[in-house]
Amino acid sequence: MSVFFLASFASARDYDTPIEGRWSVEKINAWYDELPWLVGCNYYPATAINQIEMWQAESWAPERIKLELDWAAEIGMNTMRVYLHDLVWADDEQGLYARMDEFLDICQRRGIRPFFVFFDDCHRPTAKLGPQPLPVKAYHNSGWLNSPVRELAERYSWGKATDTEVAWLKGYVQRTMERFRDDERVLMWELYNEPGRGQGLNGDMQSTAVKGAFGDQSKNLVYDSWLWAREVNPSQPVVSNTAGSVGKKNISINRINSDLHSIHSYRDVEGTKKVIAPYLEDGRPIFVTEWLNRYGGSIPQSMLPYFKENKYAAINWGFVSGKTQTTFHWKSRQGRNVEKELAEGNVVKPGESFPEPEVWFHDLLRMDGTPYKAEEIEVFKELLK
Repeated sequence: MSVFFLASFASARDYDTPIEGRWSVEKINAWYDELPWLVGCNYYPATAINQIEMWQAESWAPERIKLELDWAAEIGMNTMRVYLHDLVWADDEQGLYARMDEFLDICQRRGIRPFFVFFDDCHRPTAKLGPQPLPVKAYHNSGWLNSPVRELAERYSWGKATDTEVAWLKGYVQRTMERFRDDERVLMWELYNEPGRGQGLNGDMQSTAVKGAFGDQSKNLVYDSWLWAREVNPSQPVVSNTAGSVGKKNISINRINSDLHSIHSYRDVEGTKKVIAPYLEDGRPIFVTEWLNRYGGSIPQSMLPYFKENKYAAINWGFVSGKTQTTFHWKSRQGRNVEKELAEGNVVKPGESFPEPEVWFHDLLRMDGTPYKAEEIEVFKELLK
């Protein structure tokens, strides 16, 4: 594909008009009304530091996943938000689908209907297949990855992605959706997590002035991902993150095209009400696809009753604490250089215990299944009876 063609295509994008195929308000609410109150977490096994380590063949860990999802089922969880990565797909498409099938079977046996996320602008801008880095000690998400890598995302935004790269990203979305488009084990599809977010250190998820953010440079891939998804027209709803993203255009494209709303709020009940309020006028279901910030009052004891009362899907960040170390606050990254600390060996080595802060930021269980706070787990169990 020539640069000229890409530039022409970009100029033809109408960011402000919904792309044909969005479910009507009546259709999406009829679909949602048939579902139980949905509760789960952003899921990856504790043994995976990122999306690649979860899904590539050499580190695929189905027995660990079975163990952790047994714990989730015991709590009463019935959904999971699960990230994929385009590099795994490009390297081993059919192998990835086989592992997704196995994952879906594991979930189905436990009464869990997960959904998958394709793209993500958060955290490390580079990625490669193979052995993944060890966790940097006491560092929140030292190994989580952009998808696609930032360098490609930048060139895509400039209209300079190659033929092969455009086909790769389009194929990743479309062929994956086509493979599972009528699979009842899949709850829905989420195209993009927090487009524009970058490596920001600002804990205010509604801020549009985040240090290091990519912003509306993501808008072309955000828009094109909607074109690709609507061409497939899967039987499941399609959504892309709004509140939690950075860039007015990113947020607007996703809001006017999403069948329902995927919203992030790490605030307490009153703060979360303010985040959700603008979306209520659309009359579409609300999925709070990231929450849980014990430093900010976003805790199970208060948030879960509020979510249940309003039938907002509740999907907190993290389940079993492990390699991602999201028990540590976002601020644990400030003033630190991941690459330097990796080179110096300031890492949690295999077999070593993970450091644990006095107050956990995210996550619910330790690697042996014991809860950070038993009373939190009891709230889940009581409300999910």
